[in-house]
Amino acid sequence: MSKNMTAPKRYLVTSALPYANGPLHIGHLAGAYLPADIFVRFLRLMDKEVVFICGSDEHGAAITVKAKKEGITPQEIIDKYHSLFKDTFEKIGISFDIYHRTSSPLHHETSQDFFRTLYKKGEFTEQESEQYYDEEAQQFLADRYIVGTCPKCGNPEAYGDQCERCGSSLNPTDLINPRSTLSGATPVLKKTAHWYLPLDKHEGWLRDWIENGTLDGKMHHDPEDWKNHVLGQCKSWLDQGLQPRAMTRDLEWGVDVPPEIPGAVGKKLYVWLDAPIGYISATRQWAADKGKDWKDYWQDEDSALIHFIGKDNIVFHCLIFPVILKAHGDYVLPVNVPANQFMNLEDRKISTSKNWAVWVHEYVADFPGLEDVLRYNMIKNMPEQKDSEFTWKGFQETNNNELVNNLANFVHRVMVLTNKFYEGKVPDFDENVEFVSSMGENENAYHETEILDLHDRLLEVVQSIHDYNFREGLKALMEISSSGNQLLQFNQPWALQKSQPEVVAAVMNAAIQIVAALSVACRPFLPFTSDKLRDMLNLPKIEEKGELQTLLEKLGEGEPIIEAGVQLGQPEHLFSRIGDEIIEAQIEKLKASEAAATPAPANNFEPMKETISYEDFIKMDIRTGTILEAERIPKADKLLKLLVDLGFEKRTIVSGIAEHFAPEEVVGKKVVVLANLAPRKLRGVDSQGMILMAENAEGKLGFVSTTADFGEGLVVK
Repeated sequence: MSKNMTAPKRYLVTSALPYANGPLHIGHLAGAYLPADIFVRFLRLMDKEVVFICGSDEHGAAITVKAKKEGITPQEIIDKYHSLFKDTFEKIGISFDIYHRTSSPLHHETSQDFFRTLYKKGEFTEQESEQYYDEEAQQFLADRYIVGTCPKCGNPEAYGDQCERCGSSLNPTDLINPRSTLSGATPVLKKTAHWYLPLDKHEGWLRDWIENGTLDGKMHHDPEDWKNHVLGQCKSWLDQGLQPRAMTRDLEWGVDVPPEIPGAVGKKLYVWLDAPIGYISATRQWAADKGKDWKDYWQDEDSALIHFIGKDNIVFHCLIFPVILKAHGDYVLPVNVPANQFMNLEDRKISTSKNWAVWVHEYVADFPGLEDVLRYNMIKNMPEQKDSEFTWKGFQETNNNELVNNLANFVHRVMVLTNKFYEGKVPDFDENVEFVSSMGENENAYHETEILDLHDRLLEVVQSIHDYNFREGLKALMEISSSGNQLLQFNQPWALQKSQPEVVAAVMNAAIQIVAALSVACRPFLPFTSDKLRDMLNLPKIEEKGELQTLLEKLGEGEPIIEAGVQLGQPEHLFSRIGDEIIEAQIEKLKASEAAATPAPANNFEPMKETISYEDFIKMDIRTGTILEAERIPKADKLLKLLVDLGFEKRTIVSGIAEHFAPEEVVGKKVVVLANLAPRKLRGVDSQGMILMAENAEGKLGFVSTTADFGEGLVVK
């Protein structure tokens, strides 16, 4: 919440429901789960009331397709991945209050009640339309199971509802060369009837809410607290004009439309109606288990709803789900949706289909006891404002140079020296003794230097987490450890113990206070390390019940965190160096996994497409032509605008070849043109045909042209 607004009474924090058809990779972790976990642990440590909600998204066409491929039932698929998710989240330290699932009876009931209420209130319109149907898979295709070329930017992997490159809102029929992600086949249009939510009638209040933070005439949230790319994507959709969106689908697997509604037979709820309601059903289950009232979290204006997601889910959480909630009535809307961008892997996009990923469940198996090393690396490189990258070499460097050389080194030196000089007890000291502070200045007022400096440094950590700047928060935490190392280095207690024991006692007491503070402050980022530190200090483990708030209050009053005379435990190494051979093994594993997932093409040629009839072929009018002019299309990296002479006429054709050819390279080229292709508007230009190209194994394009100059406009037969 903004510093200018009243703090909420309670928080409801959600992480995007992972789709139960494959395991979690590090991109998922850095996108929606680790940032939420940091924020929730922080709220608990500050004595705030918070519930952390998540669960498996278990419906949709991809589940049935996965089941068919593996020869098992959809229920077996979702059971398999739900169990894997729960185990993986627990092992990597994600502290959900409940991890639910959308296949539960309570979720089906909650979702159907939502649909029923919206239906009775007249919020839906019933429309018959032509939708894409996959004849091979024998089912209608949800928007996200259709990909093709974006008509606005030329992205060949745009989805049927949105192009993630340019952010444009799309309908499946807008796509050029659409194909089914289920079978790879070209879908056909088939008539079907569905219930639609008219998003367009909500544009007014949505824009006011997004741009000004105002809802029903009252200040709801401060839009300056929202990330620029979140606001930018929402405004882009609003500026294009929202369209009605189907709230039901023709699917085999999912939540049934309430059976009493006419026409409900065979219809399932659209995943983006069903899935986010999973946050509500999970809260209902948690409340039932804990003897709480779930409505306090969803229907009380003193509750702050915060969604942690990846950038591909921004529109659904910031526009579509808020419309659903407001149309239903009585529900709170999110005060923030701090969506992260994407994490890449070794200079490439993470690809589940190509197995180019670091799977979190495999990491915890390969690196037992090093869960916080991955968490640390993910946070340090978290894609908060732009895409970031994970590399195994970078993972090694952050462990060895930061966790080992900084944090572990400081804690180990403090524990070893305390055991050596004071039999493991926190030393008493003279507060007026002069020593060199961690800032490199001679001081003799202990409480005005180290303790108050520690308090101020902790406030930097707190403010960063409060503002969703988790990378900055981690940096501020590590600077506290660095200050501890500087304190030891400036004073060298190992050299002064015999000559100036009173100085050493003050220095070591200050160093122990820093370790004790770190044991609390590191909890949101490195919970397993927090437990190890508390064991070494002989202090109770952190229960996340206001300990950071108490710590700040103590330090603000100049009080020590851990009293003189307290017996500490034995020193241990928090982290150990990771060798080159371990990293090389992981890099080789990554390459081998990708190779195993990528079928080798026969003779390096793509497989033949399905056989067509002669009648299909003769429908194509293929002509020879010459390119007369070529120019780039503004703000379209892949597109060239060509003027082609077909002999009998000159045509404008837009071609996605700008990454392969400069405009001056193609002028004068003899080309072959598919001349009777239906015109398409690309970036505002009417394209009247298609230039035929060939693509080699490296993705390089080449022109298909005639071997002799027979002139323009001749038919290719």
